[in-house]
Amino acid sequence: MLVKKYMVLPLFILAVACGNSAGDHLGNQTDQSTTLNAKPDYTVIKVYPHDPSAFTEGFYLKGDTAYESAGEPEKSRLFSYDLNSGKVYQEVKLAKADFGEGISELGGKIYQMTWQQHIVYVYDAKTLKKTGQLTWPNEGWGMTTDEQHLIVSDGSSHLYYINPVDFSVVKTLNIQGAYGPLSQINELEYVDGFIYANVWQTDNIVKIDPATSKVVATYDLTDIRKKNGFAQNKDDVLNGIAYHKATGNFVITGKNWQHSFEIKFANQPKP
Repeated sequence: MLVKKYMVLPLFILAVACGNSAGDHLGNQTDQSTTLNAKPDYTVIKVYPHDPSAFTEGFYLKGDTAYESAGEPEKSRLFSYDLNSGKVYQEVKLAKADFGEGISELGGKIYQMTWQQHIVYVYDAKTLKKTGQLTWPNEGWGMTTDEQHLIVSDGSSHLYYINPVDFSVVKTLNIQGAYGPLSQINELEYVDGFIYANVWQTDNIVKIDPATSKVVATYDLTDIRKKNGFAQNKDDVLNGIAYHKATGNFVITGKNWQHSFEIKFANQPKP
């Protein structure tokens, strides 16, 4: 989201003075995820190239093909590429006014949210040809699927299960961290009955049990680029979670990162 990239002091003062609403706003939220087993309990398996111009907002894998939604004004796009080489297969550019957000694929269609435009674009998954659009009243942040519903976040502590036909809300989860509702939930990935989510303004990925709406584990990925010998800019935040079904590992990346990392979490189930 735009304010995520371009944080300035006057906006911060205004946010603190006026309070912080549910959504993509600045604030001084205390991260409620960090006390739930937050530790660097993962292993880097492999490093892949990543387009450093991509302001990553949505990310998933089909085999070794990565699908990504990139944001930023006048630069938003949906594209697919080879995970190993970075070679782009297909690309669709959004209108200049659109800010691309979370994506997911269900029923042969790719759904792409926009941040504040309240538009959800629908594409043919094979051709990336736009086939329609839907509306979403909230801000658009992350998206994944349980193969029946789309699951979306809007920057609040809520996750919404969505009917893919009309984008209506089927049910809502109020996610609970260590001390109460966990807001700033962003990019999502559904794996083996759990939802993995990036928490904006942190380097944490939380594991959520939808049956209870509770965070059951937190993975601390602080300085993952630096620890693996790569330069990092603190403004280029973690914001991409994809599951590689063949290996049973996760691939993570971030906004304007030059690399993606295949990682194995501790106690991760086998594929």
